[in-house]
Amino acid sequence: MAGVQQFPSGFRTDGINTDGATIHVRVGGHGPAAVMLHGFADTGDMWAPLAAAVVHDHTVVVPDLRGMGLSSHPETGYDKKTQAADVARVLDKLGVETAGLVTHDIGNMVGYAFAAQYPDRVTRWVVMDAPLPGIGPWDEILRSPMLWHFNFRGPDVERLVKGRERIYLDRFYNELSANSGSIDEATRQHYAELYARPGAMHSAFNQFAAFTQDAIDNKVFAARGKLALPVLAVGADKSFGTGMADVLRFVATDVTAAVIANSGHWLMEEQPAATIAAIRAFLDQG
Repeated sequence: MAGVQQFPSGFRTDGINTDGATIHVRVGGHGPAAVMLHGFADTGDMWAPLAAAVVHDHTVVVPDLRGMGLSSHPETGYDKKTQAADVARVLDKLGVETAGLVTHDIGNMVGYAFAAQYPDRVTRWVVMDAPLPGIGPWDEILRSPMLWHFNFRGPDVERLVKGRERIYLDRFYNELSANSGSIDEATRQHYAELYARPGAMHSAFNQFAAFTQDAIDNKVFAARGKLALPVLAVGADKSFGTGMADVLRFVATDVTAAVIANSGHWLMEEQPAATIAAIRAFLDQG
């Protein structure tokens, strides 16, 4: 893929006020809603190829999470329970009652908090290649050298990264991919510019700092019972693989596993065709 794809013509953007944040959202299409939530080192821009594949028969809603992309950068509210409420307010403003969820990375964590708090609003959930704080092997995951960044934060860290956002992001694209060349120069530059915006890296570090609270909240959610909605747990074969489904079975009863071949963590960038095909087939079942 050469650079970051544009959303299809006909999409509009909006800034929707929630409790303490203004969420930048892209909306287009018609039919059953599909909400797509991104993670770290991406923004909602990552979903443009998927949006193009489903827009003819879905209403596609693509927010930037609070503090990321073109959304505002409040000082607080980076626990995923609060960010799930951001998603709910966005859907309220758009008049969307129910939706399928498609999530990746930190988007998974917001997606679980959304589905757990608003189970009647989620029809099905595609969850891609990242763990859930406090769920399953979370304590073991925290000790993985590959995930050192989960506990990398503080004012000195921010000073070190400031002005060097591209260097910092390259580490993730290079180390968490199966083939670093699949994330091209234009894509890297696009996201580096967004993460260099004032407050962006501070907010991104706060996403990770909230994991301790997220783990507490998720254990409360899980204790209330498992999600009943259909879940497609997508792992990359060079990353979470079938372990993605193993994690989701701690919180959901109807979990189908899918593994994308020849990919690392960056599924939409590394293997867009196979990833979109798996998501599309699952959404069509609904």
